[in-house]
Amino acid sequence: MFIETESTPNPATLKFLPGENVLGPGGTADFASPTSAERSPLASALFSLPGVARVFLGSDFITVTKAQGATWQSLKPQVLGAIMEHYVSGQPILEGDAEELADEEISPEDQEIVAQIKDLLDTRVRPAVAGDGGDIIFRGYREGVVRLHLQGACSGCPSSRATLKHGIENMLRYYVPEVIAVEQVDL
Repeated sequence: MFIETESTPNPATLKFLPGENVLGPGGTADFASPTSAERSPLASALFSLPGVARVFLGSDFITVTKAQGATWQSLKPQVLGAIMEHYVSGQPILEGDAEELADEEISPEDQEIVAQIKDLLDTRVRPAVAGDGGDIIFRGYREGVVRLHLQGACSGCPSSRATLKHGIENMLRYYVPEVIAVEQVDL
């Protein structure tokens, strides 16, 4: 098995491409701690490595964020080994059903606006964000404010605020005049 690596806009995060499905089309899982990773044998194995601070599983990639003070020079070979071991073992990537986080309540008069926002996020934003090793999740819309959650390499990235405000917010405001702002929410 040959695992490619790519840098991301977040210098603390690397993207690992095992050359086969991780969670499959549209699938993502974000683990911010070893405790949250208990349902994923792969994420748990990665968290067992000293210096791993976050693990994100995408459709065909894995992003790993290193802890402050850790170096990619020593951590990268360990991550590659853990990923390879996992795939050779035949264990599942996730155990049990994927947890689905609910969006906040959307008022009936906002349903059409929310459908437009979700379509723009799915067709224009998510593919670009996935290319950088992350994902963006719609969490709600109220009184002109779109609430989004950043995952993977995008979580904690130094340029994520600029991406949200200057990229995503400007695009949504252009195509959906009812949108007045975009805010990041943490789970």
